[in-house]
Amino acid sequence: RADHNTLVAAFFVVLPVQFYLVWIGWYGMYSIFIPVYVFLLLPFVSALSGETRNFLIRISEMQWALMICVFCVSHVPALMNLTIPGHEGRGVLLIAWLVITVQLSDVLQYVWGKLAGRHKIAPRLSPSKTVEGFLGGALSATAIGTALNFMTPFTLWQAGLMGLCVTMMGFLGGLVMSAIKRDRGVKDWGHAIAGHGGFIDRLDSVLFAAPIYFHLLRYYWS
Repeated sequence: RADHNTLVAAFFVVLPVQFYLVWIGWYGMYSIFIPVYVFLLLPFVSALSGETRNFLIRISEMQWALMICVFCVSHVPALMNLTIPGHEGRGVLLIAWLVITVQLSDVLQYVWGKLAGRHKIAPRLSPSKTVEGFLGGALSATAIGTALNFMTPFTLWQAGLMGLCVTMMGFLGGLVMSAIKRDRGVKDWGHAIAGHGGFIDRLDSVLFAAPIYFHLLRYYWS
């Protein structure tokens, strides 16, 4: 009950405001709204309840939820707003390239891990992730992303570097989300997709890669 007002503020104020800022293209605000303003103001809203038990844990969980489910997610539609010379009106292809490359990396890491996996990376977090699987999957997905450079403003070598970047971020995101699930004692984030968990289970890698992908695109190409 102590966090009811905080939850209301998070999902009925912060969420729509963040996506509105993305919609109107106010980059200077939506890039810092959650990690700066909300990060500082949300604890104040919670403190007004007067409940101090597990205060830091409660606020940290709320802030992480907003970072993953709102801030990171919002960078996917934000790709539609980028103005890249010679690539106008093709924002959906930027999104498609990101999703294809990162999701293929996840699948191919699993395949390579089954075929040649020997050395586990973090067995307590994700027993199926191996060094061989990661290298094989990331490099294979990067090669495919490079071949799909026609969907993007990248040259071949730029597509290769960007592919390595997003597959690495996707891998790190998968490990972080696995750690959070282990901490919460859950196997999946939801049951929206039969046999595959929820939305975040399928796209956790994309969520971590999206902000980095967006900011690199904006800084170097937009």
